[in-house]
Amino acid sequence: MTDPTQTPPDSRPPREHSESTRSDPTDAALRDDLHAVRTQVGRAVIGQDGAVTGLLIALLSGGHVLLEGVPGVAKTLLVRAFSKALGLDTKRIQFTPDLMPGDVSGSLVYDARTAEFEFREGPIFTNIVLADEINRTPPKTQAALLEAMEEHQVTADGVTRELPDPFLVAATQNPIEHEGTYPLPEAQLDRFLLKLVVSVPERDAELRVLRQHADGFDPHTLAGIEPVVDAERLRAARRAAASTAVTDDVLAYLVDLARATRQSPSVQLGVSPRAATALLAAAKAWAWLSGYPAVTPDHIQTMLVPTWRHRIRLRPDAALEGVSVDAVLTAVLQQTRVPI
Repeated sequence: MTDPTQTPPDSRPPREHSESTRSDPTDAALRDDLHAVRTQVGRAVIGQDGAVTGLLIALLSGGHVLLEGVPGVAKTLLVRAFSKALGLDTKRIQFTPDLMPGDVSGSLVYDARTAEFEFREGPIFTNIVLADEINRTPPKTQAALLEAMEEHQVTADGVTRELPDPFLVAATQNPIEHEGTYPLPEAQLDRFLLKLVVSVPERDAELRVLRQHADGFDPHTLAGIEPVVDAERLRAARRAAASTAVTDDVLAYLVDLARATRQSPSVQLGVSPRAATALLAAAKAWAWLSGYPAVTPDHIQTMLVPTWRHRIRLRPDAALEGVSVDAVLTAVLQQTRVPI
């Protein structure tokens, strides 16, 4: 079982499985485009191939990503390079304690020339929003993202305004520095399809990072990264991923996994039915990206931890004993019967 958000996946086009299940040529071309995105991002960000794959899966699923990692592991650079390789508009919001909801979604501004109020769009009106250090702003401002993330729209003064399509929020947070932070409430966490842990790269990858900078790489300009996909192709890929077949046995397996989290002795709050639908969407996207015509139990297993790790609340005594959510989910996978 391989987690594509932790282990660098094979960047080559997926193999065909049989003559009867061979992928549509159009789908193969779309997958090649998305594999090219990983290649482009790899020119600027080294050792984070799994996180790039996670961003692609979220984009294909119409979801959002929470990136957690210590400072200096290229979380911000990753999102910027990803946006440039996709040819999409992106805006960065630095979340601070004094940030107001209107600074995110927009606000009404009085126009002295017309003597009327007009709506001035906030930075959320873009394709990819980089919400930097999202846990440094109070819950009131965090909540400004809720409607946008769930319904891809913003309502102000009784008027609803659609956000661009595609739309993705990539939020970052630091797991070790908690002073002056506001932990994301469950309702906010539930809006993120995936929580990806961006770790320090391996020694060889870190050496390549230093060589890249020694040779004059400038992370601010992102020179060398070319857009390889446009919005229309992304929408086509998203439709193709959504049409990936799923059998009743696989759906039953997913339900059994969800129910197992609610019965775990270490868990106070297991995953909800919405979390189950999120895992289904992520598994379909991963299956399609891997070249499979249908979702298999392996795809469910692969995407379970990054999709559910932020949706479970441990019992206080389990947390004090050092039990981790990832360990609980791994145990659930091991104890749940897999359909043949």
